[in-house]
Amino acid sequence: MLYQIPSFLLDVIVGLLGGACLLRLYMQYHRVPFGNPLGRFVFAITDWIVLPLRRIVPGVKRWDLASLIAAWLLVMLKFLLLWLLVGNLGRIATLPLVSLVGLMQLAVSGLTALLVVYAVLSWIPNASPMLLDLISRLAEPLVRPFRRFIPLIGGVDLSPLAAIVVLQVIAIVLGNLLVFAYQLTF
Repeated sequence: MLYQIPSFLLDVIVGLLGGACLLRLYMQYHRVPFGNPLGRFVFAITDWIVLPLRRIVPGVKRWDLASLIAAWLLVMLKFLLLWLLVGNLGRIATLPLVSLVGLMQLAVSGLTALLVVYAVLSWIPNASPMLLDLISRLAEPLVRPFRRFIPLIGGVDLSPLAAIVVLQVIAIVLGNLLVFAYQLTF
């Protein structure tokens, strides 16, 4: 219990802040305008960490590396705090690797959530056009490869489901990698 509660709280906080940094990176890569409420929210909760990093870390083409590094640093801070809590700093050198796997897990979770929202909004006939357009612009690159192979079945697009299944397989692999990385540290 003394580990579970702080772990849960850190997961929520880092999931929100790190996920927002990753969403900022993803939205900038796909040139999605930030004038919408979601974009303004993402900027509001990530500017405090991304803007100082941007002075040090320049972007590369369409990739905002400051947002990526900010998310990675947040995940690393989470693992560091959890390791301090259990008193295990013996193999601190593996912290960047464990954090990288944790960052990939956060990205997969975020993309999965995006696809679930995309699928649900596609079923709602009176969904907000602005929200649907925003989510579609973000989800389309993920489902487009599956649409080449999966036809509409009864007018239903199953490509988001296929993309979610692939993301879940990746999540399983990353979970096992994280367990392996933890074994290196304990």
